[in-house]
Amino acid sequence: MIEEILEKTGALLEGHFILSSGKHSSRYVQCARLFEFPEYGDIVGEKLAELLKKYDVETVAGPAMGGVILSYVVARYLKARSLFAERENGVMKLRRGFSVRSGERVAVVEDVVTTGGSVKEVIELLKSSGADVVCVGSIIDRSGGKVDFGVPFESLLRLELPVYEPEECPLCKRGIPAEKPGSRGLK
Repeated sequence: MIEEILEKTGALLEGHFILSSGKHSSRYVQCARLFEFPEYGDIVGEKLAELLKKYDVETVAGPAMGGVILSYVVARYLKARSLFAERENGVMKLRRGFSVRSGERVAVVEDVVTTGGSVKEVIELLKSSGADVVCVGSIIDRSGGKVDFGVPFESLLRLELPVYEPEECPLCKRGIPAEKPGSRGLK
């Protein structure tokens, strides 16, 4: 069902992409396209909330950009608070008056997890602020089940999509121009 939604909304892309991790791929999932259609965003948020409710979450947090809308929708179904972290001078921070209290039970959500870098940054930020990060949730796990956040990780869909180191990328070797559709490094 989730893969159908991704296809219907045009969120599954083919081409030559530079991922947030710096790695390359011939396939990319642009979940922002999914959230163009609130009815699909609600379905995805509710399904992810169902997976996370067993963790007794008080707050749902996500990294900007991929986790902003998702954290809101999941929090709504969990009847929890929603917030997001964003980069300031390259460092993840809680801005806009967001804060967490000591021991607050937080789920971190992200649209797509490949290496888990942004999620790990948010986890460290929240822990350093005193929160108890109890789980991670994503729409898509493209890590091949390899990422370890130190807490339970739930995803709605595991996609095995090709990922290449830049120096080994067959698309680069064929001279196919790459695009960087993610938000990391935008100015």
